[in-house]
Order: sequence, then C-alpha cells, then structure tokens
Amino acid sequence: MPADRILELRPTAVNRILSEVRKLQAQGVELVSLLRGEPDFRTPPHIVQAAKQALDQGRTSYPDNRGEKKLREAVAWKLERDNGLRYDPATEILITSGATFGLWAALAAILNPGDEVLLPEPIYDAYYSPIALAGGCVRSVAGRIVNGRFSIEVEHLQRACSPRTRALVLNTPWNPTGTVLTSQELAALGEFVCKNGLMLISDEIYEALLYGQARHVSPAALSPQLRRHTIVVNSLSKTYAMTGWRAGYCAAERQWIDAMFLVLQQASRGPATFVQDAAVAALTGPQDCVAEMRAEYARRREIVQKALEAVNGVRLLVPEGGFFALVDIGGLGLPSELVQRRLMQEFGVVVVPGSFYGPAGEGTLRVSFAAGGTVLEEGLQRLTKGLIRMYGERA
Repeated sequence: MPADRILELRPTAVNRILSEVRKLQAQGVELVSLLRGEPDFRTPPHIVQAAKQALDQGRTSYPDNRGEKKLREAVAWKLERDNGLRYDPATEILITSGATFGLWAALAAILNPGDEVLLPEPIYDAYYSPIALAGGCVRSVAGRIVNGRFSIEVEHLQRACSPRTRALVLNTPWNPTGTVLTSQELAALGEFVCKNGLMLISDEIYEALLYGQARHVSPAALSPQLRRHTIVVNSLSKTYAMTGWRAGYCAAERQWIDAMFLVLQQASRGPATFVQDAAVAALTGPQDCVAEMRAEYARRREIVQKALEAVNGVRLLVPEGGFFALVDIGGLGLPSELVQRRLMQEFGVVVVPGSFYGPAGEGTLRVSFAAGGTVLEEGLQRLTKGLIRMYGERA
C-alpha cells in the first residue's frame, strides 16, 4: 500500500480536467482549450542561442547545487533592478528547478508536522499538496469580491490564525483571480505577518504581466522587518515563455536559504548548467521581448472582455495581471463544475471551474488567454455560445 501521506495529495485542477479531455478526444470529440497557463510564444532567440552556445562549450556537467554563480548574481541584479531588493548572491539566493520546487523547499524548511499555512482562496490549487508533503495543514481564508476584484481581508486572516499557524502564502498577481495586490494591501498583510511572527511565501511568477495602472510590488521591498519574514519565489517560465526549461529562484535571509538548500540537495541538483546559462541571458539581456509579450496579452485580455460583454448575466472580473480571467456565472445558480462539464461535453471548450480553487471560487470559471489567435477566438465563440444557451434555459 502507498504511504499514508499519499492520501493527502490531490491531482492538480489542470491534470484532473486533462484526463477527461483525453477521454473525449479518444472518442473523436474536438475540443478547444482555454485551460492552461502555457504561453504560446517561443522562447526568445537570444535565450535559446545562449543555451546552444553553452552546449557547444560542454556545459553539461553537474551545476553548483546552490545555482551557478553567474545566475545567482544575475538574479540579485534583477531583484535590485526590478523590485528594489538587495540580496547577497552568495548566501541569500537559491536556484531551483522552477518555482514549484522553490515553493516546496520553502514549505519544507518552514513547517513542523501539524503547522498551519494560511491560503487565501480562490487560490492556485497546486499549493495544497506541497503543504501536505511538508507536514503542514491548510487553513483556508475566503477572499471576497470588492469593486470587481478579489481582495484579502486582514480580519479574516487574523480569525483563522492560531498558535500553530506558521506561514501565509501570497500570489501576486494572483492566480486565478487576476488581482494585483497594491502596496497598501501588501503593507497591511505584511503588518499582520510580522505581528503574528509568521513567514510570508511570496509567489511572484506573474510579476511581468501587468495591465493598465497595475504595478507589481514585492512584499519584501516594503520594510526591512518584512524582508526578514519573506521568502520570494519566482521563475522565468511566464516572463520569458520558458515553461519547459524549469528555471526558478528564491531569495530570503541566509538562514532560510541554507535550510532550503539542504532540502534541495535531497531531491534535486538544480537546473541543468546550460539552462542556467540561458537564464542569465534572459535576466541580463534585452527585455524588449517581455514588453512585446505583455502587449499581446493585453490585446488578448481586451478580446476576452469584448466577447463576454455579449453574454447577459455574466460578469468578467477584469484581470489586473497574469493571463487568466475569472468569469462570474453566479447568476446561473449551478455548480461551476457542472457548467464546466457542459461547456466541454456539449460545446467543445475547456475551462476550469472556480470551485477547483476552493469554495470562494464557486460560481466562477477560469478562462486562460495564454494562447491567442484562432485558439482564443474559437474558444471564446464556443464559451459564449454555451453560456448564452445555459442562461437562456433559465428564462
């Protein structure tokens, strides 16, 4: 029999839906996916060229397990350039195989068995299992919609906090809600973290994908005290269309990086050396490619807005960042998972039910615009047709 801890794990929302997608496709059903956070851009050429050059130079041996020195220095430089943060590349930065491993290493370094982690919901569902693997327990805190965006109430966090609470996980820009937490909101959350002696795990992988007046603020930049309580987790996956490269990094005070490094040594040797060389090129090279991708995502966001305006009864929570949009379908009075299944089986479009991101997400659907072109256009046509039909059935 598998270990008891396996009973605490759950398939991710995307993998749960993909298993159904494959069954339908095997039956000959044609589906259009607005499901995944997978950019449809190719990795910029100068980054690919750096990897090729590294391979030609024989950069295929074991890396420095903390991360290659040049990459740690590049991360430190990027954090100061973009976030106003200063970290010692020798002792306060750790290179990881994507942000997912960084999150797990942070949780493993922080939690004792039975410790609690506060998760604002709706939240990226892949946080739950790493918390369980690290011996922790999730304390969910429902966010609420205020002025067309999800927000986190400090009072609700305080009520959920107990003597066993050890950490708060934040994701800004916030998947799946699209909220970009303001400096004022983060300051209030940071005060709560410091007052209660918690650690803040700040997942910032969507930081470059911002729209309108939204600005990304790393909580660690708000005060020296909050910096001491924060572990920054990031990756190059979304910013540079490098999802398959598995290049991530963490920044924190030395005691936490040392602890996370011990965790890393048991399960990973870090990204391949040539991948790390490519990551250096991404962080230190021209950033025009990032601006171009961001502009295209902004255009796609407008396409999503326009398409859903045609559906009476639904409300789009216009994303401030990231490439996901939450569609409020509460007026249907149906479980979001039932709506998602009907959209997939009857109308051939794949989205994620908000309930998969916690009870606070019930009554919503997550729509991805990570892919554009005909995929987005056809997917939105099918989505709006299905929603119009279902709302019409209620009339």
